[in-house]
Amino acid sequence: MEELAGAFGTSASLALRLGQTVFSSSSLLFMCLDVGFYSYTAFCYLVTVMGLVIPWNITLLVVDAYSVFIQYLPIQRRLIMIIFFGDMILSYLSLAAACSTASIADLLLEAGGSHCPPKLCGRYQLSAAMAFLSWFLSFVSFLFNFWLFSSL
Repeated sequence: MEELAGAFGTSASLALRLGQTVFSSSSLLFMCLDVGFYSYTAFCYLVTVMGLVIPWNITLLVVDAYSVFIQYLPIQRRLIMIIFFGDMILSYLSLAAACSTASIADLLLEAGGSHCPPKLCGRYQLSAAMAFLSWFLSFVSFLFNFWLFSSL
């Protein structure tokens, strides 16, 4: 079988997982720099989703690194199906969290400085931007693994 670039176990998949881990970690970091995010459900939702995305991506990053640098792992249909569904679910959750965080941050910024100081709202918007970038890479990974899953 021909190797599909970006699918599980390739160097492109390793790069995608590394990017997802960096962007989701930075999204979580920018959100958690202030404890004021607990006041808004959308911000708590982003923290929860990123708390799920980071371990998922780190685990798959380690498996991809092992597959690329040490020994190529055989592709099994059941494993690809688990990764496919995990990427799909976490991709949708990440998109929902990023959209809700961006909309609430924008709403708070437009409402004036009484609810959210501009510097703090800027951090929330930066966190949402990092979540969008993490979602994009997760969606790309989902599409590559969907293509691999359908070809098995």
